[in-house]
Amino acid sequence: MFNCGKIAIIGGGSWATAIAKIIVENTHHIGWYIRLDDRIEDFKRMGHNPAYLTSVHFNMDEIYFSSDINKIVQAYDTLVFVTPSPYLKNHLKKLKVRIRDKFIVTAIKGIVPDENLVCSEYFHHVLDVPYDNIACIGGPSHAEEVALERLSYLTIACEDQEKANSFAETISGRFIKTKISNDVIGIEYASVLKNVYAIAAGICSGLKYGDNFQAVLVSNALQEMHRFLESMHPAERNVADSAYMGDLLVTCYSKFSRNRTFGSMIGKGYSVKSAQIEMEMIAEGYFGTKCMKEINRHMHVNMPILDAVYNILYERISPQIEIKLLTDSFR
Repeated sequence: MFNCGKIAIIGGGSWATAIAKIIVENTHHIGWYIRLDDRIEDFKRMGHNPAYLTSVHFNMDEIYFSSDINKIVQAYDTLVFVTPSPYLKNHLKKLKVRIRDKFIVTAIKGIVPDENLVCSEYFHHVLDVPYDNIACIGGPSHAEEVALERLSYLTIACEDQEKANSFAETISGRFIKTKISNDVIGIEYASVLKNVYAIAAGICSGLKYGDNFQAVLVSNALQEMHRFLESMHPAERNVADSAYMGDLLVTCYSKFSRNRTFGSMIGKGYSVKSAQIEMEMIAEGYFGTKCMKEINRHMHVNMPILDAVYNILYERISPQIEIKLLTDSFR
């Protein structure tokens, strides 16, 4: 029976903090890599993350902090990566410790820029980690609701089902229910696409399109997601499952959705740069849109919603014009 052993978190944002809360409640010890020493010192002094989910308090005796990623990787068996996808490469460039034999869990809902790989592919192709040592965490889940201990359901995907089950059992608890899957790549791509579609939902909200249209938009987004997944990574999957449709729904509709918020600002007339500055948080879908557009140039899947969001964000086409064209393509 596989044992996850000692678990460490790599990353210091809101989702990293929420996952740390889940894990430490069950294991009573985690390692935690946070890049900035002053952030760690503030964390220890305050008893909570000074920048994210400040209402979540931790027992400092249960956490080993380090700003040295090599110390954490060396000392821990399971590494949960929860950094924004644009920064993953820079963190991993610091590694001098062998990572191949670690159990890697990615909770990153994005694509590694320039490489145009989802994180499991990046760990496998660039760092030589076997696929059966790589898992991902699928939603639907917002860090803010985990912090509030509202019931959430997570899917743990890994090609090695024993490892998926072990990690799922490790994080199951009072307010977390889990299921397992073997569709790592499918769930990762779905988590990227749902961010793109949440930006679209936000843009339409900012343009004052109503709930009736939002329902049509999201149903078309699910069909678009299904077409892409079947072309990119054919597998036995049901896109109505929570890791696909559930994550899509919560990201398109929730007040906690950064990507929807970002899109809403664009729809109201903000420039991309001004929206990013005002949010002060990363909307992964902005980067994911460009990566998915580049990937689909080779796949040739019919993806009108992706194309519309790309045109608005990167080609600076008017949201009013682009969304009107999009509405004419829906039925």
